[in-house]
Amino acid sequence: MNGGSLGIRSGSYSSLDKKQQQNDVLLPIQTPSTTKTKPYSKMFKDKEKLFHWACKFAGRKRVRMFLLLAISAAVFVWVFYVGKDEDQENHNGHKVNDSLPLNSSETPPMNEVQTVGIVNRVYFPIDVERTEVRVMPPPPPSYFLGYTLPPGHPCNSFTLPPPPADKKRTGPRPCPVCYIPMEDAIALMPKVPSFSPVVKDLTYVYEENLNKETEFGGSDFGGYPTLKQRDDSYDIRESMNPHCGFVKGRKPGHGTGFDIDDNDLLHMEQCRGVVVASAIFGAFDVIQQPKNISEYSKRTICFYMFADEETEADLKANGGLDETRKIGVWRIVVVRNLPYTDGRRNGKIPKLLTHRLFPNARFSLWIDGKLELVVDPYQILERFLWRTNATFAISRHYKRFDVFDEAEANKAAGKYDNASIDFQVDFYKKEGLTPYSEAKLPIKSDVPEGCVIIREHVPITNLFSCLWFNEVDRFTSRDQISFSTVRDKIAAKTGWMVNMFLDCERRNFVVQQYHKEVLAYLAQMAPPVINPPPPPTSSRSFVR
Repeated sequence: MNGGSLGIRSGSYSSLDKKQQQNDVLLPIQTPSTTKTKPYSKMFKDKEKLFHWACKFAGRKRVRMFLLLAISAAVFVWVFYVGKDEDQENHNGHKVNDSLPLNSSETPPMNEVQTVGIVNRVYFPIDVERTEVRVMPPPPPSYFLGYTLPPGHPCNSFTLPPPPADKKRTGPRPCPVCYIPMEDAIALMPKVPSFSPVVKDLTYVYEENLNKETEFGGSDFGGYPTLKQRDDSYDIRESMNPHCGFVKGRKPGHGTGFDIDDNDLLHMEQCRGVVVASAIFGAFDVIQQPKNISEYSKRTICFYMFADEETEADLKANGGLDETRKIGVWRIVVVRNLPYTDGRRNGKIPKLLTHRLFPNARFSLWIDGKLELVVDPYQILERFLWRTNATFAISRHYKRFDVFDEAEANKAAGKYDNASIDFQVDFYKKEGLTPYSEAKLPIKSDVPEGCVIIREHVPITNLFSCLWFNEVDRFTSRDQISFSTVRDKIAAKTGWMVNMFLDCERRNFVVQQYHKEVLAYLAQMAPPVINPPPPPTSSRSFVR
């Protein structure tokens, strides 16, 4: 490390030698002349006479004492001046430590000292010593830039073991995931937001009087954007104003469709950290209580379950819903004036537009109503967002990677009418959609398993969620079909990527339960309970 990098002026000899070597020129060495010494000798004689004169009148001891005091005063003044400069540098200089401690929730030290061996050159005798040099660092970053776990941490060398050889079970199954302890995950929660490429300012379309002049698709809830407006929404700019649901109101949940009580909206606005959201419409599922959740998470994380009036009635009758509006950790938010007749499409509103319902939240974890959460949300966020420096994470489908295959599977299973699926896929094909292949790497799949979404609420992820919802609103409600089109259009303009992790990793932290109708069917199909016959009334026994 040279003097220039430390803010220290380098010695004149080293810099001169470098210039000579670079130019291949030997400069003449100037030696002090030995002639014309009379002025110096005369000055020396005058000082010697003055010294003898002072010694004659003041005495030698007093002169020595005077010189000693003068030297002491000079040393004191120098020490005071240097100490003052160091204190000022210590006050102004801040060094950011990007290596965060894993076993402490405290803020990492902001002031650090770099020790460098230098020689203090002064004009009076002093011993050579090693001196602390404070380096003026750059200002702290305004964005979260990620981190790496310490060397030797088990998660750094963790690899998935081979799947168990069980011929009787060939379907999807969970696999191990390397989480860090919950306390460490909380300590690593970013203090600042992640970087949002290109887009910085995001507002949303509000139309008091809807303009329904569009080519096809749209709704009163999401608006009726034209194909030109759709194309414009993929022209990513620093400031954007896309359609994003709730177009008939200035505030989501107020006269927009998907209406929510003011008291619930107030609580939702106060959620400023992490939110876990889910929904049950049509009394379709049974509420699953999360497991393995720390008390700290129960106090600091917002758990919200959205439900329609039918589900509310069912919960009051069978689920224990009372005036507290809570069942376990979940706060039940009843939604009225649902904009769609299809319950699955209504479920896409809290799933994809979480950032609009929770405008002050920093992170969100969406899980479908049929899923049971079995890992602490802070550990999930650390593993799939913070550690990978991602802002959006979703699992891949365990079996299918190609949109064309996904569309055929949806038609075969009767998930949506075939004509609408074919129309959507043909539209994307004309825009350039191709079957998935290894040529798309590092993209590992075009088909997500969309029952879990992990995201940070920054402008780029909010825009992605809006545009994904717009595709669901315009075409079919099968969001797996439209996912890759939206992702790839945004990535082409910004370089933004989605963390698509393995489906077996998703199955590690959520457990899928049966829908309510399936549970009722299984209960009916269960064999009847056969009670043992009553004991004989006679005391006589028979032996055969």
